[in-house]
Amino acid sequence: MKKIIKTLSIALILFASIHTAKAQEPMMPSPSTGQTVIQDFGLGKVTLTYSRPNAKGRKIFGGLEAYDQVWRTGANGATALTFTDEVTFGGKIVPAGKYALFTIPNQNEWIVILSKNTEQWGAYDYKEAEDLIRVSVKPSNAKSLMETLTIGFSDVKAGSMNLDIVWENTLVTVPLTVNYDAKVMANIDKAMAGDKKPYFAAAQYYYENGKDIKKALEWVTEAEKADAKAPWFKLWKARIQLKAGDKIGAKTTAEAGLKIAQEIKNDEYVRLHQSFLTQLK
Repeated sequence: MKKIIKTLSIALILFASIHTAKAQEPMMPSPSTGQTVIQDFGLGKVTLTYSRPNAKGRKIFGGLEAYDQVWRTGANGATALTFTDEVTFGGKIVPAGKYALFTIPNQNEWIVILSKNTEQWGAYDYKEAEDLIRVSVKPSNAKSLMETLTIGFSDVKAGSMNLDIVWENTLVTVPLTVNYDAKVMANIDKAMAGDKKPYFAAAQYYYENGKDIKKALEWVTEAEKADAKAPWFKLWKARIQLKAGDKIGAKTTAEAGLKIAQEIKNDEYVRLHQSFLTQLK
């Protein structure tokens, strides 16, 4: 019994010592800071979460990060990309979901990987069998030295953008696209069948996306009836008229919109109407 009590006492002391040591560990910033980027894309979002190491004067690719070996593309835990909708990533279809981003750097070609296993630390447990897709991209020279690894989105449009990986002197870009048009058109049709018809938003979408311009003109004219003194309706109607080939009508509408904007002292729409009219000269 004495031996059991002694053993338990030692165990309790060791447990208390370990617990106390952990409790006394000082809080410090991570050497590789974390970042989360949330980007609207189509009707959904893309979320990027990663840790950002610094170069610190070291040669990165072909040095710290060896060529032809899987790289975690960040630091600490796996870099993660989450898509709320299906997207095309480097020309390949990716279903909505969360994925780990890995790469295999090389001087002439990088392999960019989306893995289905997001719960891993670094690339130590990486398995090719867990890949969802692999795409090949050509690296290029960064415009300037990038001390801190930076992953982000560029050239962002409603249905397309680039994922950029930049570190030291290297830039790698992967194009992304998303098809949202069918959903938007279905939403417009459904809304137009209801009591509150989104004439203005629907007209803008038709104008911006090369749809039936006559229908866009019909809808913006209906929207205009809700407030004849709203300069924004006039501006968009003028744009649609011009796209429909009615330059004279566009000029008349824009001049009316400019007068309204001046009367209500809306400097932004004064400028926008003046700019539009200048284009007609």
